[in-house]
Amino acid sequence: DKLAASLIAEIGDAKQFEDPKQLVAYAGLDPSVHSSGQFVASSTRITKRGSKRLRRALYLAVQCGIRGSTNERLRAYYDKKRQEGKPYKVTVIACANKLLHHIYAILKKGTPYTA
Repeated sequence: DKLAASLIAEIGDAKQFEDPKQLVAYAGLDPSVHSSGQFVASSTRITKRGSKRLRRALYLAVQCGIRGSTNERLRAYYDKKRQEGKPYKVTVIACANKLLHHIYAILKKGTPYTA
Protein backbone atom coordinates (compact mmCIF):
# COMPACT_ATOMS: atom_id res chain seq x y z
CA ASP A 1 0.00 0.00 0.00
CA LYS A 2 2.84 2.40 0.83
CA LEU A 3 4.54 1.61 -2.45
CA ALA A 4 1.38 2.28 -4.47
CA ALA A 5 0.85 5.54 -2.59
CA SER A 6 4.40 6.68 -3.28
CA LEU A 7 4.01 5.82 -6.99
CA ILE A 8 0.80 7.84 -7.23
CA ALA A 9 2.31 10.73 -5.27
CA GLU A 10 5.38 10.88 -7.51
CA ILE A 11 3.43 10.61 -10.77
CA GLY A 12 0.75 13.10 -9.77
CA ASP A 13 -1.88 13.81 -12.41
CA ALA A 14 -1.52 11.46 -15.38
CA LYS A 15 -3.18 14.03 -17.64
CA GLN A 16 0.06 16.01 -17.73
CA PHE A 17 1.54 13.25 -19.91
CA GLU A 18 0.28 12.83 -23.47
CA ASP A 19 1.55 9.28 -23.84
CA PRO A 20 3.34 6.65 -21.74
CA LYS A 21 6.71 7.54 -23.27
CA GLN A 22 6.54 10.95 -21.61
CA LEU A 23 5.89 9.28 -18.26
CA VAL A 24 8.84 6.93 -18.84
CA ALA A 25 11.03 9.96 -19.60
CA TYR A 26 9.71 11.70 -16.47
CA ALA A 27 10.83 8.68 -14.45
CA GLY A 28 14.24 8.73 -16.15
CA LEU A 29 13.86 5.22 -17.54
CA ASP A 30 14.22 6.23 -21.18
CA PRO A 31 17.39 5.13 -22.99
CA SER A 32 20.04 7.74 -23.65
CA VAL A 33 21.30 8.10 -27.20
CA HIS A 34 25.00 8.58 -27.85
CA SER A 35 25.78 9.41 -31.46
CA SER A 36 28.13 11.71 -33.30
CA GLY A 37 28.25 11.94 -37.07
CA GLN A 38 28.15 8.37 -38.34
CA PHE A 39 29.04 6.87 -34.94
CA VAL A 40 26.17 5.30 -33.08
CA ALA A 41 26.86 3.70 -29.69
CA SER A 42 25.93 0.04 -29.42
CA SER A 43 25.08 0.08 -25.71
CA THR A 44 22.66 2.48 -24.10
CA ARG A 45 21.88 3.34 -20.51
CA ILE A 46 18.88 4.96 -18.89
CA THR A 47 19.05 8.74 -18.66
CA LYS A 48 18.20 9.08 -14.94
CA ARG A 49 16.96 12.61 -15.69
CA GLY A 50 13.69 12.22 -13.87
CA SER A 51 12.46 11.51 -10.38
CA LYS A 52 14.79 9.20 -8.49
CA ARG A 53 12.06 8.48 -5.94
CA LEU A 54 9.76 7.29 -8.74
CA ARG A 55 12.53 5.10 -10.19
CA ARG A 56 13.22 3.61 -6.75
CA ALA A 57 9.53 2.91 -6.11
CA LEU A 58 9.20 1.24 -9.52
CA TYR A 59 12.33 -0.84 -8.91
CA LEU A 60 10.96 -2.05 -5.57
CA ALA A 61 7.53 -2.72 -7.07
CA VAL A 62 9.07 -4.86 -9.80
CA GLN A 63 11.20 -6.78 -7.30
CA CYS A 64 8.09 -7.50 -5.20
CA GLY A 65 6.12 -8.45 -8.31
CA ILE A 66 8.66 -10.94 -9.63
CA ARG A 67 9.64 -12.41 -6.26
CA GLY A 68 6.31 -14.09 -5.73
CA SER A 69 3.80 -14.91 -8.39
CA THR A 70 1.62 -11.94 -7.49
CA ASN A 71 1.78 -10.48 -11.00
CA GLU A 72 1.76 -13.18 -13.69
CA ARG A 73 2.24 -10.78 -16.62
CA LEU A 74 5.26 -9.13 -15.04
CA ARG A 75 6.78 -12.48 -14.06
CA ALA A 76 6.30 -13.85 -17.60
CA TYR A 77 7.94 -10.74 -19.08
CA TYR A 78 10.81 -11.04 -16.58
CA ASP A 79 11.34 -14.72 -17.43
CA LYS A 80 11.27 -13.94 -21.17
CA LYS A 81 13.95 -11.25 -20.82
CA ARG A 82 16.13 -13.48 -18.64
CA GLN A 83 15.90 -16.27 -21.23
CA GLU A 84 17.09 -13.75 -23.83
CA GLY A 85 20.27 -13.49 -21.76
CA LYS A 86 19.68 -10.05 -20.24
CA PRO A 87 21.39 -9.28 -16.90
CA TYR A 88 19.23 -9.03 -13.77
CA LYS A 89 19.22 -5.24 -13.43
CA VAL A 90 18.61 -4.68 -17.15
CA THR A 91 15.64 -7.03 -16.91
CA VAL A 92 14.27 -5.31 -13.80
CA ILE A 93 14.47 -1.89 -15.52
CA ALA A 94 12.71 -3.33 -18.58
CA CYS A 95 9.98 -4.64 -16.27
CA ALA A 96 9.77 -1.24 -14.55
CA ASN A 97 9.24 0.33 -17.96
CA LYS A 98 6.48 -2.19 -18.71
CA LEU A 99 4.90 -1.60 -15.28
CA LEU A 100 4.96 2.16 -15.85
CA HIS A 101 3.05 1.66 -19.11
CA HIS A 102 0.42 -0.34 -17.18
CA ILE A 103 0.23 2.34 -14.47
CA TYR A 104 -0.23 5.03 -17.12
CA ALA A 105 -3.13 3.12 -18.70
CA ILE A 106 -4.76 2.56 -15.32
CA LEU A 107 -4.49 6.23 -14.36
CA LYS A 108 -5.70 7.47 -17.75
CA LYS A 109 -8.70 5.15 -17.96
CA GLY A 110 -9.51 5.26 -14.25
CA THR A 111 -10.13 1.52 -14.09
CA PRO A 112 -8.69 -0.90 -11.52
CA TYR A 113 -5.86 -3.23 -12.54
CA THR A 114 -6.75 -6.81 -13.46
CA ALA A 115 -3.87 -9.26 -13.76
